[in-house]
Parts: sequence; C-alpha cells; structure tokens
Amino acid sequence: MFEFAYSDYLWFLWLVPLMLAVFMAARYWRRTAIRKLGDPGLLGLLMPRVSGQRPAFKFILAVLSLVFIILALAGPRFGSRLEEVRREGVEIMIALDVSNSMLAEDITPNRLERSKMAVSRLASSLRNDRIGLIVFAGDAFVQVPVTADYAAFRMMLENVSTGTVPVQGTAIGRAIDLAARSFTPETAAGKVLIIISDGEDHEDDPVKAAENARQQGIAIHTIGMGRPEGAPIPVGGGQARFLADQDGNTVITRLDEAALRSIALAGEGLFVRAGNSGTGLDLIMEEVEKMEKAEFAQLQYTEFTERFQYMAAIALVLLLLDFFINERKSRWLSSINLFSGKHRNNHGK
Repeated sequence: MFEFAYSDYLWFLWLVPLMLAVFMAARYWRRTAIRKLGDPGLLGLLMPRVSGQRPAFKFILAVLSLVFIILALAGPRFGSRLEEVRREGVEIMIALDVSNSMLAEDITPNRLERSKMAVSRLASSLRNDRIGLIVFAGDAFVQVPVTADYAAFRMMLENVSTGTVPVQGTAIGRAIDLAARSFTPETAAGKVLIIISDGEDHEDDPVKAAENARQQGIAIHTIGMGRPEGAPIPVGGGQARFLADQDGNTVITRLDEAALRSIALAGEGLFVRAGNSGTGLDLIMEEVEKMEKAEFAQLQYTEFTERFQYMAAIALVLLLLDFFINERKSRWLSSINLFSGKHRNNHGK
C-alpha cells in the first residue's frame, strides 16, 4: 500500500501551473520587446552568447525540483505486506451511555463528550491490549468489536452521539449482557468491562447482570458521570433551552452513584466518580494492569517504510544542475566550430 503521510502538502502542487503561466507570460513580453528593438536575426548576431533555450531548460529543472521537494514534504511511504503480530494483554470492553441525560453540562463540555475524550486517550495509550465499544441507552449495540486496531476504534468512537441508539433510556443490564457475549470466547486473557454512565433511570436489573458476568470471569468497573445535585439537559437551538416535563418544569438529571456502586461491587471492580479534573480511568487501568494476560495473534500491515529520501535526492540533483547551467552560452564552447571551413580544409588534406 502506498500513501502520503502528510498529504496536505500536495496542495502546493498548484504552484506549478502558476509558475508556468508566469514564465510563459514573461517569455511573451520578452519577445515582444525584442521585436520592438529590431530584427531578431540581426540582434542574434549582435548577441551571440544569448541562448533562447537555456532559460526554458533551467525553468523546467526548477519546476521539477519544486515538485520533488513537495513530494518529499508530503512523506511518501510504502507498507503493503501483511504479517502476524503477537501481543500479550487483556480484553477491555467500554460500555458508554449515550442517553440524552449524558448531554448535561455539569461536567465540561458535557458528560458524553468528556467520556469520549477520556476513552480516546485510553485507546491512544494502549499497546498490547484489545479494546471494544458498546453504546447503550434504552438498548445496547456493539459499536466496535474487540480489536487491537486503536486507530479504527478512535474513529468509530468519534462518530458516537446520543442519536447512535434511537431508543432512549438507560439499560445498563442489557449492556452488561451484551458485553459478556462480545468478549473472545475461550481466551485465557483477563476480561474487563468499564461502564461509563450517569446511572440514572436504569430499566432492568444491572446488579444481577453484573453478578452473572462476574461468574464468567469478567471484572466490572463503573465511572459515574455527573454530579449528585444534577443539571438540566440541553435540547439545542440558538438559545439556552432545556428539556422539560409535561408540566413545563425543567428536567434535572442527577448522578445515581448508589446504583453504579452496586454494579461495581457485584462485578468486584471499582467505582470512580468523574469530575472536571479527570474521569478516573487511570485508577481503573492500574487495576487492569494486574489482570492475567494472554497472547493474541493478529494480522496487520507492517510499519510503513518512508521513501521521502529519494524524492529529496532527486530534487537536490535537479537544483545542482540548475545551478551549474548558465543562461548564456559558454564563450569557450562558442569558439569551437566543428564545421568551420578551416576544419574542413585540414581534413581535405
């Protein structure tokens, strides 16, 4: 596979047609000026060292140099070979609450966005573990199966919103049951489920689901997003508008810390309450590091091999040629005339 690491630099290739247009215009203006001075043939005799072709040749060298410099800056690289990579780690499943209550702004910028930022940083810090993502509200769905492709995980995470799950609610129990079925079966690796939610209005029995998951060897940690005093739920629009009940009263969503503590207790894990200073994922990952690890095998592309050096070398050669080629004819070369009469006479003898 071939790609440019910094493809934005390729936009500078638009300089090439611009330079060509300026050069052609300058050539036209120069020829027009020469015609005004007199007969071009006569002027050529008066200026024998002036070359009409060398400036064009030097211009071509300069343009080609610029093209290869831009290609070098864009970072061409190759990586087309698949290989099996073996890693030793654990499997981590993130269950992320995407219900409307996660839009509350008692944690900046809001509960959901802060959760996504923390999970994205977690994925960026992983090296050997596998990670997956479940999103849930009134129902639960696997957004990303367990994988070691952290870049793909972060890309899918970025697209998560409160509209990802159309059914509203907070069905934590369903998310736990789905996670238990989504880990790699018959693996010796430690399995951990991290639930990130405000814990409010759960519609099933998440504690029972946590107990069942723990019997399958899954440790469950919970992170509480929000504050006990609660906050209103923004509903969008140009002005500050908040969700209201049937009587017109503003709905306040509060962190159900007791429910999340009970789930973590049943799953023999930690409960951490998030705040503006952090979500507590670091504390949970310290516990994850203590879990039993297993070896994973995965096919992936080899590391890309950088090839910018070749483009830079070609650009350097072209620039050196441009530097050493003079726009005027060499006086020494001009004095050599292989087809002069004297030369023919000598051969005739």
